[in-house]
Amino acid sequence: MIPVEDISIKKGMTANQLIKEFEKSGGFSSQKVSTGVTILENMFNDKDCTRILAMPSCIIATGTRGVVIDLIKNKKIDAIITTIGTIGNDLARLFSDYYHGSFNMDDVELHKKGIYRLGNVLVPRECYGEVIEAKVMPILEKLYSEGKREFSTKEIIWEIGKALDSVKDKETSLTYWIWKNQIPIFVPGPSDGVVGSQFWMFSEKHKDFKIDVLKDERDLANFVFDAKKLGALIIGGGISKHHTIWWAQFKDGLDYAVYITTAVEYDGSLSGAQTREAISWGKLKEAAKHITIEGEATVLLPLMIAALKERGGEWK
Repeated sequence: MIPVEDISIKKGMTANQLIKEFEKSGGFSSQKVSTGVTILENMFNDKDCTRILAMPSCIIATGTRGVVIDLIKNKKIDAIITTIGTIGNDLARLFSDYYHGSFNMDDVELHKKGIYRLGNVLVPRECYGEVIEAKVMPILEKLYSEGKREFSTKEIIWEIGKALDSVKDKETSLTYWIWKNQIPIFVPGPSDGVVGSQFWMFSEKHKDFKIDVLKDERDLANFVFDAKKLGALIIGGGISKHHTIWWAQFKDGLDYAVYITTAVEYDGSLSGAQTREAISWGKLKEAAKHITIEGEATVLLPLMIAALKERGGEWK
């Protein structure tokens, strides 16, 4: 029996000191956040563990993109499983700006003004589709002129990242760092989004241009089977989460898992399914270190990674 202790807030305390207070408070989600940080610390420090980041694209539309870049730049992640919107939002923000908005804005008025609303983030039309088409199409044309016709999603994203090497602000781009550090990235739904639309439109004029998702699966199979252990930081749900735990079952399950989600489990959805449910499928090992943290990632992820950086290890 461990007694519940009050959180003591001190002037100038660090993120890690606050997380340590969460550890002793015994209170609801704060306790889960503390446990999640410890699991991630163990996962990052386990030299035998291959680490996967699964995430949706929406957080890349926010400043939390900087936290994800930090993980990739410091090679804390060995592979990413995500949606094609991750690349779209990253490229759009590299070449233009998104803006602060509100969840309660008049969407009819925004539509008339050509402004998309992503939660409380505003995305002017010219800063999204137009920018992506202007930047991606020349890259595809160049690759095609070099005789390259078929790509996995990993290969085409690396090519896009490579093409950013001459861009002034390249180091603010997640896509650039994915290529720079040769981090495998897998997008099981590559046609769903603005970058995917560029692939489709290009293929309409070049019928032999192809995105081979099954090549990704072969690469992902080798990635999983070659791992001694598997761990995952899973943000949100959907196809990114499912693809991660689906492949993990072929390695007898994840050894470490931290879910951050706002979804509920009572509707039977994959997005809301807790880590414990994945054990029944063999997607997590019975002895895995795991936690499901109910909360919003743009709050929790920066706090948790800040605490981890304070705990030491190789971080820039």
